[in-house]
Amino acid sequence: MSLRIVFMGTPDFAVPTLLEIVGRGHEVVAIYTRAAKPAGRRGMDLTPTPIEREARALSLPVLTPASLRTADAEAIMRGHGADAAVVVAYGLILPKPILDAFPLGAFNLHASLLPRWRGAAPINRAVMAGDAETGVMVMRMEEGLDTGPVANILGVTAERVRIGDDETAGDLHDRLARLGADLMVRALGALERGTLTFTPQADAGITYARKIDKDETRIIWAWPWRQVHDHIRGLSPFPGAWFELAGARIKVLRATKGEGQGAQQAAPGTVLDHQLTVACADGAVRILELQRAGRQAMKADEFLRGSPVATGTRLA
Repeated sequence: MSLRIVFMGTPDFAVPTLLEIVGRGHEVVAIYTRAAKPAGRRGMDLTPTPIEREARALSLPVLTPASLRTADAEAIMRGHGADAAVVVAYGLILPKPILDAFPLGAFNLHASLLPRWRGAAPINRAVMAGDAETGVMVMRMEEGLDTGPVANILGVTAERVRIGDDETAGDLHDRLARLGADLMVRALGALERGTLTFTPQADAGITYARKIDKDETRIIWAWPWRQVHDHIRGLSPFPGAWFELAGARIKVLRATKGEGQGAQQAAPGTVLDHQLTVACADGAVRILELQRAGRQAMKADEFLRGSPVATGTRLA
């Protein structure tokens, strides 16, 4: 038999899971997502979330409540008659009355190896911290922030992946979204069969992936090269790590370890060659792809053809 499911999600990361659930024959009785946001130059157009777009294409009912902490929200949720909820980067806290509305539970797909990187930005934080490995887990939701027990699916509690040396948060996001979709439908299959078990999270190794703040996106060239490199790739493609050149803010989308001559003697932020290799505290990074505000992303050589940067220039 199939499960009656309320799906709750918002960004692109959630789309593969929704499609897999529908494709496996489960009955999605309602989609909860965040409300459409103003877009366009004048902010007059409303842009629906990626999940809303997919839901409309699938002719699934969509709800966009501003809060779930009301009696009406609880009544509406119980009215769906769902067996379970699947939550993937939804963006709203689920209070206990909402969690209690599902006889089989509410299950969250989380993009980290819990208890490492609980919270809002696990993919970005894992890359920014230079982690060698991450993964996806399915967690039964509790009132705490990502504190619930982890689903054990035939002995598997996580899908683990190695983070590539130059891999960006965007690259990793796409890989984890696909892996997570598969893991979630396997968990739902076990839930149907009554074989899904749970493992409590460890008490040690808890870290929090706080939301990315605009104030932390600027590149600090005085950091060690590896920290600069991880900062760049952990913020790519969004919101983007940036520097200033001639008063203009420029995002760096891809970089790698630099081999520029004189990196140890040059002041941090100094351009060392004609390939946009930039000195850091203990080495250098080479910029591979970057983007001016309001422009398309471009490779470094293309950027330099239009905006030559002399060796010895200091990037702020």
